[in-house]
Amino acid sequence: MELSFTNSKTRKKEVFTPIDPTHVRLYLCGPTVYDRAHLGNARPVIVFDVLQRLLRHVYGADHVTYVRNFTDVDDKINATALARKEAGAQGTLEELVHERSNETIAWYHADMDALGAARPDHEPRATEYIGQMIAMIQGLVDTGHAYAAEGHVLFAVDSYKDYGQLSGRSVDDMIAGARVEVAPYKKNPMDFVLWKPSDDELPGWDSPWGRGRPGWHIECSAMSHELLGPSFDIHGGGNDLTFPHHENEIAQSCCAHPDASFANVWLHNEMLQVEGKKMSKSLGNFFTVRDLLDQGVPGEVIRFVFLSTHYRKPMDWTEKKREEAEATLRKWRGMVDGVAAGSVPETVVAAVADDLNTAGALTELHRLANAGDAAALKAGAGMLGLLRDELGGWDSIAVDLSSYADALAAARATAMETKDFSDVDRMKTALIDAGVEVRMSKAGVELVPGAGFDAAKLEGI
Repeated sequence: MELSFTNSKTRKKEVFTPIDPTHVRLYLCGPTVYDRAHLGNARPVIVFDVLQRLLRHVYGADHVTYVRNFTDVDDKINATALARKEAGAQGTLEELVHERSNETIAWYHADMDALGAARPDHEPRATEYIGQMIAMIQGLVDTGHAYAAEGHVLFAVDSYKDYGQLSGRSVDDMIAGARVEVAPYKKNPMDFVLWKPSDDELPGWDSPWGRGRPGWHIECSAMSHELLGPSFDIHGGGNDLTFPHHENEIAQSCCAHPDASFANVWLHNEMLQVEGKKMSKSLGNFFTVRDLLDQGVPGEVIRFVFLSTHYRKPMDWTEKKREEAEATLRKWRGMVDGVAAGSVPETVVAAVADDLNTAGALTELHRLANAGDAAALKAGAGMLGLLRDELGGWDSIAVDLSSYADALAAARATAMETKDFSDVDRMKTALIDAGVEVRMSKAGVELVPGAGFDAAKLEGI
C-alpha cells in the first residue's frame, strides 16, 4: 500500500519511500524530564504511536525501529533538584538531579501507557550518550563548523548554507523572532551552544573544553546517529520544535556527516487548545495527562479525542468531545465484547496511510459499527490503538443499577393502568441527568452508565 506524508521540509505531501524497506527508522523528540507531561506533550506521542503501528502493519512488526529520547541534562532539571536541596533533601545536587529524572521518567511511562502508546524500541537518555556527543562536537570543531570560546563550544551557523530551510526563515528573521542569547563569545548572534561549562556542583563531564555538559540540540543528533545511523526515514515532534531545535539538529548533523541526509521526512503536529483557547497556567486551563486520569477520564477516551483531529490541525480539547468519545467507546466496546478481531479493513489502513488521517479512519470505524461488523471494527480500532485489551476495564462502571431499573419498571406498570406517567418521566429525567442511558422496551427496563455518569446524582430518585 502506498503511504504519503506531509514533509515539513518540502511543505508538500509526498509518497513515502523508505531508505531500506526491510528496516524503516523513525525518531521522535521526547520530553525533558523535569515535571509531569501536560496534555499537549501527549499529542506527538499519540501521533507517532499511530505512525509506528501503520509502518509495522505495512512493512512488518520486526522491520521498524522507533526511537524516542529522554532529555535528562537540562537547566530546568537542575533547578528542580536545587529547589529540593534547598528544602533539605539529602544527597548531592547531581544525585538529586538523577533522582528527579528517574521519578519523572516513571511518571511519563505510566501516563503514556495509560494512553495506549506502545513503548518505543529504544528510549535513550542523554546522559548515556555523552561520549558520542563529545565526539560529534570535536568533529565539528575539526572541520570548521564549530569553535571553542570561554569554556563553551558553539556551532557556526554561517558555515551551513542551508540553515533556515526547515523553518523557511532567513537568519535575519530568526534573529528578530527568536530569543537569541547575546554573549560576547559568539561570532554570530545565531550561533548556538554545543557544550557549556559546569561548576563543581552541577552535573558535568570531562571534555577537551573542560568540565561541562552538552547543549540541548546536540543530544538528539548524537543519539539518533548512534541508534538509527547518519540517514534515517522520519523525524518528528511538535511544530514548536521546528525552530530552533530541529533547525539546529539538521545543521549540526548534516555538517558532521556531509555525505548523509539525516532525516528524509519531517513530521510536525500542531498545538493543543482547551475549549478554544491556548492552554496556559495564566488562563487556568493548564492540566497534565495525570490530572485527567485522576479525574476519572479513561486514557482511551483521551486518545480517541486526540485522533478525532488531523495531526496537522490545532486540536481543541473540550468537555463535549470527551463525553462524545466516552459514549462512542462504551458502545463500541459493548459491540466487540467477546468477539475475535478480523483482518484490519483496508479502508481504515488507507485512511491512516494518507498522511495519518486518523479522523477519516474514525469515520470508517463509525461506518463499520453502524453496519454491525464487530470483527472488522475491533481490528480497525486496534490499529489505531483503540479497543485493545490493555485499555479495557473502564467501560463497565462497577455500579448496580438493578434496583433503579426495578423501580422504573414498577412505575411504568402502574402508569400503564392509571395513565399518569409523571413518576416515570421524573425518574427518567433524574436518571439521564445522572449520566444513565435509559432503555425501555416490552422486554423490560435496562439502565446503562453512560458518559459523565455521576452516582451521587442517583440519591433521592
